[in-house]
Amino acid sequence: MLTGKQKRFLRSKAHHLDPIFQVGKGGVNENMIKQIADALEARELFKVSILQNCEEDKTEVAEQLAEGTGADIVQIIGNIIVLYKESVEKKTIKLP
Repeated sequence: MLTGKQKRFLRSKAHHLDPIFQVGKGGVNENMIKQIADALEARELFKVSILQNCEEDKTEVAEQLAEGTGADIVQIIGNIIVLYKESVEKKTIKLP
């Protein structure tokens, strides 16, 4: 679980990032969770975009992704979710 100070720090780091993944009409599936978990190991922090044709609620999508990958939800703003998971091999972000 992240503290408020850590979330603030991660939000500032994620501000300039573009979304890497998109969740659309099909919603969240096992293949997407596996790909996001692999990307989290490589990058630690990134954004996921939720398309307008997604039938699920954005908070449900965020919780499913976080639970499936073991990541923390940093922020949900608009249709963008920011996820963070500390990398086992390549730690690039040092939390305060």
